[in-house]
Amino acid sequence: MSIPDKKSAIPFIRHPNSLKRLIRSNVANARARWNNLDGSAVRLLKELTTDHLLCVALGDLILLEGCWYVTHAGLLRLARRKRCSGIRVQPVRDFCDPNHGRWVFEATVFTSRDCKGFVGYGDADRSNVSSLVRGAELRMAETRAVNRALRKAYGIGLCSVDEIGSVAEQSQPQARNLPPQPSNGNYGGPKVRDRLCQIIRQHQLDPTLVKEYATDFCGTKTLREATREQVENFVTHLAHWAEKDRNALLCQLNGYLPAKEGAA
Repeated sequence: MSIPDKKSAIPFIRHPNSLKRLIRSNVANARARWNNLDGSAVRLLKELTTDHLLCVALGDLILLEGCWYVTHAGLLRLARRKRCSGIRVQPVRDFCDPNHGRWVFEATVFTSRDCKGFVGYGDADRSNVSSLVRGAELRMAETRAVNRALRKAYGIGLCSVDEIGSVAEQSQPQARNLPPQPSNGNYGGPKVRDRLCQIIRQHQLDPTLVKEYATDFCGTKTLREATREQVENFVTHLAHWAEKDRNALLCQLNGYLPAKEGAA
């Protein structure tokens, strides 16, 4: 598993003034994004910024119910800054049950070439993932394992948001049953495409990551291969998730950040 490109990471901070600017930026961005930011949350944010250079604007941290959680993307950027030597990920086959959607992965982080490795395990099944990502248990287990190994390797005491389900989840409405239609080469037609663009603009989502997620959701190699029904269902799913729990949706999208770099 490779680490995101350097361009996606914040620069090394070599001067105290640079750290102060990052702290001010993090606090300002956090207050603008979360109205319920109290004094204890601000103090912890400053400590996390000082110790690990995590960046709110880049999505390294998320505040849920008054508690800070680190994201998968944030951990990968931290590993990049720390010059992580590599990450090995493999399923623990004795504990996997594909027929019941249960997966367990082992991840080992090597902080240097001489490092013996920091090991973390991650599991996922239908009982411990949000229904909004039901069907992605394998990827969730892999991500959780990597996150736990990275947190051990770099001393991150925070739980990663991927290790919990959607804290705001109540119940997800079923997507509309539409008659299947063949792909027409324009992502399901102008109306569907316009609705998707509207959701992306309204909730300030990354179009590239949304496209990656849509392809994964539809189970096709490219989005153009998806049927109209599949794209309609994805748009309904995306709109519902964005309205109900945007933070959880951003975590899901952030999971596609390293995909172009050949993530395991």
